[in-house]
Amino acid sequence: MTRRHQRESNDPGTPNRTLAKATPRASLQTGLPLAATLLAYLTLTSLAAFAQNTDVDDVHIAPRIETDKPGQISSEAALEDTVRAHAPLIKSKVDLVLVPVTVTDPMNRLVTGLDKENFAIFEGKDRQEVRHFSSEDAPISLGVIFDMSGSMSSKIERAREAVMEFFKTANPQDEFFLIAFADKPEEISDFTNSVDDLQGKLVYTVPKGRTALLDAIYLGLSKMRQAKYPKKSLLIISDGGDNHSRYTEGEIKSLVKEADVMIYSIGIYDHYFQTEEERLGPQLLSDISELSGGRSFTIDNPNDLADVATKIGIELRNQYVLGYRPKNPGHDGKWHKIKVKLLPPKGLPPLHVYAKTGYYASSQ
Repeated sequence: MTRRHQRESNDPGTPNRTLAKATPRASLQTGLPLAATLLAYLTLTSLAAFAQNTDVDDVHIAPRIETDKPGQISSEAALEDTVRAHAPLIKSKVDLVLVPVTVTDPMNRLVTGLDKENFAIFEGKDRQEVRHFSSEDAPISLGVIFDMSGSMSSKIERAREAVMEFFKTANPQDEFFLIAFADKPEEISDFTNSVDDLQGKLVYTVPKGRTALLDAIYLGLSKMRQAKYPKKSLLIISDGGDNHSRYTEGEIKSLVKEADVMIYSIGIYDHYFQTEEERLGPQLLSDISELSGGRSFTIDNPNDLADVATKIGIELRNQYVLGYRPKNPGHDGKWHKIKVKLLPPKGLPPLHVYAKTGYYASSQ
């Protein structure tokens, strides 16, 4: 898998968020001249990300599977669970496979206005019938994984501002929670619809200690079992690699692959790395985000945090959701690969898709 490591510029040039969200969706039509066609999709600010970029003929995405809502789990119980890196934690009965898809152009701008006929989905070698198509802004269950280790002291105010800007892109129906981590993760806020409540709790967080990033991701995925909506996403904000977790990178990657949660991450890194953990931090966040179908952003200026967080929030609001019922549904407990091909209107440049690569079927 090819990964691009791109840095956000010091001036991301984010457009007015209200205008971006209010812009009506344009309808793309086959055969339009290039200039007219390019005006037909929503142009947002360039999203510099290191994530999987694939060409139009070989785009891999993964389903969002409808699952029965598991029972609630406490923070302590979640961290005491035994993780088996190669044994699926979540295996759901597959009825309608739901696939959220983000499409961008060569400048990493979001592409909206595509129709059902612009997508073809394959499970294995079998093309599937797209029975569900939506590009509407559906409610989301959102969680923020917030780095409160000692190294964040000089960046904490900007990081808090980024969290609040991210939540400002939310709908009234959305629900969100907050987990902060240093030596260990801690649930700061349960699921809530109140941004003001989260803001109040963020003010009293104090940076100190080391970085248990992997443990925090595990707790966030566990918390998502209580989510109300089928569309779920985590946002990680951190300035370094892991140096204090009980769970391993392999264990967490296995859980991410099995979970139905998109992960976005913002890495705040200096121009040089003082430790090996810091040097590996960008790749760790990139790998985890890509596995989930999300994206990872790297910045070196804390002043850019709020703008990047806003971009991520807008991207979550401009995804396509495709659904199909497998022609040969299997309850074999195995990993099922999915491939999607874009069939874009003529005149558009090569487009790119970001999503996961498959799903685990139920063994029952």
